[in-house]
Amino acid sequence: MDKYETHEYDVVVIGAGGAGLRAAIESSAAGVKTALVCKSLLGKAHTVMAEGGVAASLASADTRDNWETHYRDTIKGGKYLNQWRMAQLHAQESPDRVRELQEWGAVFDRTREGGINQRNFGGHTYPRLAHVGDRTGLEIIRTLQDRGVHQGIDVYMECTIRTILKDPDGHVSGCLGYWRESGRFVVFHAKSIVLATGGIGRCWDITSNSWEYTADGHALALWAGAELIDSEFVQFHPTGMVWPPSVKGTLITEGVRGEGGVLKNIDGERFMFDNIPEMFQGEYAETEEEATRWVEAVVADRRPDARRPPELLTRDVVARAIRREVRAGRGSPHGGVFLDIASKRSAEAIKRKLPSMYHQFKELANVDITTDPMEVGPTCHYTMGGVRVDPESQETRVPGMFAAGEVAGGMHGANRLGGNSLSDLLVFGKRAGEFAARHAADRADLTAINETEVEERAAAMLEPFGREGGENPYTVHEDLRNMMQDKVGIVRTEEDLVSAIEAIASLRTRAAGVKVGGNIQYNPGWHLALDLDNMLDISEAVARSALMRTESRGAHTREDFPDSDEQTWGQQNLVTCQTESGVEVQVESLPEMPPELKELIKD
Repeated sequence: MDKYETHEYDVVVIGAGGAGLRAAIESSAAGVKTALVCKSLLGKAHTVMAEGGVAASLASADTRDNWETHYRDTIKGGKYLNQWRMAQLHAQESPDRVRELQEWGAVFDRTREGGINQRNFGGHTYPRLAHVGDRTGLEIIRTLQDRGVHQGIDVYMECTIRTILKDPDGHVSGCLGYWRESGRFVVFHAKSIVLATGGIGRCWDITSNSWEYTADGHALALWAGAELIDSEFVQFHPTGMVWPPSVKGTLITEGVRGEGGVLKNIDGERFMFDNIPEMFQGEYAETEEEATRWVEAVVADRRPDARRPPELLTRDVVARAIRREVRAGRGSPHGGVFLDIASKRSAEAIKRKLPSMYHQFKELANVDITTDPMEVGPTCHYTMGGVRVDPESQETRVPGMFAAGEVAGGMHGANRLGGNSLSDLLVFGKRAGEFAARHAADRADLTAINETEVEERAAAMLEPFGREGGENPYTVHEDLRNMMQDKVGIVRTEEDLVSAIEAIASLRTRAAGVKVGGNIQYNPGWHLALDLDNMLDISEAVARSALMRTESRGAHTREDFPDSDEQTWGQQNLVTCQTESGVEVQVESLPEMPPELKELIKD
């Protein structure tokens, strides 16, 4: 091991977004030696791109809100496939996590009475999203970073972890990675490891996800022997930019609709009134007049006496409705629809409430959203699927390995409500850090690293440099993203999914032969050649799970099975594991929900 840089810690947290920072803070506060390892620079994690707010039943904007209603909304939005205990803990603990941020210095927007202001978001019964304009994620990261750095957490930036190392008993013993700048290998010894690596969106062509989201943590867990759940559920956010091409997929916060923005087709029609699913009938405005009354009340900071506009339906419903308008020939000039906030809010209010959106469209699309509508369309945004964890501790079935945030599955079921991602990473980031620290404290010593395994893994990582011929990894990556967009996108069929699985097998063969030029020092082509292993395995997990689920539910829409099948799938989920023959998917029953929680969702 002398040839590799080595570090020893009780707990190593992989990922420095909200979940990773919150886990590291909790672990360090417990008195164990903690390291935070991040692929990018500190402060550049994808959490900073979260705009609309963090969901928590603070009841500061509407006193009727409570954790029970938040739980009900989350389960209903997830189409009843959520892991009930995770949803319960999330609803109960998120208010404390938000107030904790405030105590640590987060500067939330305020109500007239001085409380934390909250805005409306899709699928939430009451205004529930605490926010900082439309830059909430940035404020959360700033607050957590200040807390963590002053607490004394060791941070290792621009380091990619490629392998979870285990001892002969199957317990984690550390991890192997490399410095992105120099290409040199580094080993972290650890008693506990927390995965907080985010999502998988770079497997699709049109995505709101940043470059880091190449399915690292999902693959690390799968390769180490953990299980994935709900892989078929990939959320396409309904409102991403569609023009110009250079920024296609860039997110437009749901906060625009929460502040009264409306969706219209090329004919100027508000088409969402015709797209209210049966399960939501009676909860959303069915006429323009009623929806207008709701917006007028929100603008005046009054409690609305009308039902919410249908633009605030859950993301899966809105995304499919937009797709239908475009396919019917009623889309905007660049293949989307129009999102109009200018007719509902004053220019001053738009600039105050949505400053990032105003500047984003002004700078990137030369559109003034205070006078003109935005062109929007669905963009790959979030995966509900992830590593299966214990709801209380966030530990995987690999002893000593924990997961939190988007890399962990179960909390959101078939579809995530907007704002629940930020409270999810706070609640379960804290729990992962707490239990990882306990686990480390209970172990006497670090276990030995298998030096032969490290040598073999390092040699395999360098193989793309030594090939005489081979394909450019960027070509393989582009073909993967286009294929996933086309065949495993917002609407799926058996024919497309079978074709996708066959394509992934072909892409895997091509990826195994890619060649990288240049030297090992900061070499993006080499980094991508390695990332292809992650993306291909997780893309296969998504495609195989989507093929097996013969119904439409939440973010998973099968054109050949357009209805939900409660008899077969209402109480079952899919679990992905890795075997000698490759990625396999199995059906398992959901844990039984206690009677008192069933009572909350009985309607």
